[in-house]
Amino acid sequence: MRALLFALAFLASVAAVTPSANAQTLQSVLQDNAEAVAKPARRTVEAVLAALSAAQLEGVPEFLESWRDRNLWQRNADGLFFVAAEADGGLVLTDLDTGAESRAENTRDFSQIRPNAGVRRVIDAALVQFLLSDPDLNRRLAALDAISRDPAEDQLEPLRASIDGEGNSTVLARKQQLERQLTALYDADPAARITAIEALSGDLSVEVRGILSRILSARDAVAAAIPEGVNVAATLTPGEDFDMATAYARLVDADLAPATVQPADVNAALIARIAEGSVAGVPVATLNTEAARVAAYRTLVAAGEVPPFITPDEREAAIAAHVFYQAYNEPNAEVTAAAEDAQAAIATRLAAGQAADLTLDALSLASIYFLAAVGLAITFGVMGVINMAHGEFIMMGAYTGYVVQLFVPDYTLSILIALPLAFAVTFGAGVAMERLVIRWLYHRPLETLLATFGISIALQQLAKNIFGTQARPLTSPDWLAGAWVINDVVQISYIRIAIFFLALIFLGLILFILKRTRLGLEVRAVTQNPGMAASMGINPDRINMLTFGLGSGIAGIAGVAIGLYAKVTSEMGSDYIVQSFMTVVVGGVGNVWGTLAGATMIGFTQKGIEWFNPSNTLAAQTFMILFVILFIQFRPKGIVALRGRAAGD
Repeated sequence: MRALLFALAFLASVAAVTPSANAQTLQSVLQDNAEAVAKPARRTVEAVLAALSAAQLEGVPEFLESWRDRNLWQRNADGLFFVAAEADGGLVLTDLDTGAESRAENTRDFSQIRPNAGVRRVIDAALVQFLLSDPDLNRRLAALDAISRDPAEDQLEPLRASIDGEGNSTVLARKQQLERQLTALYDADPAARITAIEALSGDLSVEVRGILSRILSARDAVAAAIPEGVNVAATLTPGEDFDMATAYARLVDADLAPATVQPADVNAALIARIAEGSVAGVPVATLNTEAARVAAYRTLVAAGEVPPFITPDEREAAIAAHVFYQAYNEPNAEVTAAAEDAQAAIATRLAAGQAADLTLDALSLASIYFLAAVGLAITFGVMGVINMAHGEFIMMGAYTGYVVQLFVPDYTLSILIALPLAFAVTFGAGVAMERLVIRWLYHRPLETLLATFGISIALQQLAKNIFGTQARPLTSPDWLAGAWVINDVVQISYIRIAIFFLALIFLGLILFILKRTRLGLEVRAVTQNPGMAASMGINPDRINMLTFGLGSGIAGIAGVAIGLYAKVTSEMGSDYIVQSFMTVVVGGVGNVWGTLAGATMIGFTQKGIEWFNPSNTLAAQTFMILFVILFIQFRPKGIVALRGRAAGD
């Protein structure tokens, strides 16, 4: 079989680049093997496949698919074969060589070819070999996918034969990868298998891990002594690796010890031997206790009618007289040793990859929390205002991006427009909120909290009235689609990478504003000593207004960024307000570096908690809140404590 498939693949690869050297047609080849095609069997179908391969004809893979799928029909009058589909009581016929279609009104003039499951498997195997050298790139990839899903020994040689003629670098790399995997599994030369296994040790793919697991698959075994030539994976100790009852059960399953007698067995044996109201001379009426039934059963044991009880000493002696072990299904110890080394190397790389992936996820989450919280940190630090409507400014920014995309279909351009527009909209909303509400509630934290909470509810309802309750799409540009895949373990979406860099940009921009501009100088002056700042000609009331607007505008930009990968709804701000306050409290209010430190701590800690229970993010958030509560008990002013008015408050 292997030699036949090798020939098929080789000839198919030649057919892909060499014109046919004879005048044969697909129909003529089939007519030469008409009986084997019409009544296929596993012992005859291989001859048909060899003839098709030798003819070097186009359309053979399509014919094999039709044959396998039972779409092949034979006309009774002249024995010609057609691909046919039933329609309106008749058949739509397709000529095998020309592809011309015709119609037959009566299906009784034709016989459908119905290969059985065994024949279809042989056709499937041959089809894969033909497709490995098919001119169509997609069909070659499909053949490789079929091999990876169900690797078999007879695929190795045809796969090797198709590698030399492969012109596409992507397909070539895939073929070489699969060739190494099949070599590791099936090559007759142990040295070749070991070399292939060593080459796989740097591959973290699920396929390779599955290949190594197959090589290292083992079975439980028990014997009086380990037989010669067995590749032992591990020696097991009863009472440590498994309990004594399991050990004895394995002896029974291996016919190395008699089965233990259970209470149900005792009852069944006694019931089966009831005669004239007694069992073994004991009246049935007296067998109403377990002790009486056991005594009657022992009488039957003495008579040799039933199996004896196994005493604990006998059971322990039987267990002690045998060796329990696991034996590799792979007989070659050198191959399994190489596989174990490769598996250990992959496990080390896998752990490092998982740590890197977790770090990237944590950095991504930290950048999101930083964007969401930095505006709140500035507002709270300078003004001492607990703004419960901060999440709604994030929501307003996301909806601004959605509205822009309604008018600007170019997603890249729409995002570039949405970012400054979201800042302007939320900056204006923040200034309006500060002028109309917040300015009258300074130094009254409880009233401020209640007022901003009420505003948040009003803004949510307003968004529902305008946009409805369904989530709205905020589509990212094509260049942000997909993910950066380093390997099968480490990957991160391009959107999250973009948010990370956006957070860095805003970190630099905010630091520039606070450190290098007049507004920043005045904000820092009001933060540290508002009375002194006022005496120097700075208007604290104006600074409060601009600062609140700045914090709100940054929240709007965060909303656009978050909306690119999260749902845009009227409640989306509620998903981030708690994390924003945790970030501010942990980092230290009113300090950009503190916000960055808090976002980093929150992001890494939450991802670390999720790693232990990845299926329950709600539990992770709950534990995160408990962690924050404990943290502020030891450091109430946060990681980077603020100096100035807010610190004094």
